[in-house]
Amino acid sequence: MSHTPHELAEEFPDKIAQMHDLKESDAHFRKLFDEYHEVNRAVHRAETNVEPTDEAHETILRKQRMALKDQIAAML
Repeated sequence: MSHTPHELAEEFPDKIAQMHDLKESDAHFRKLFDEYHEVNRAVHRAETNVEPTDEAHETILRKQRMALKDQIAAML
């Protein structure tokens, strides 16, 4: 566990403008973007024990985050 939030701007620094444009023009991308940030915040809160959870739930959250990131990457 890294305790470091995986913000999309840090994951795709060369795609920031494209992400902004897609958020404005593509409702599906905006939904994925928002969902990624919601899950990412939940992972970070679990990792830092702000909202402790069991390891199985944390693993599920990480897998959700990875699947969302993969979908976002495919759209970029």
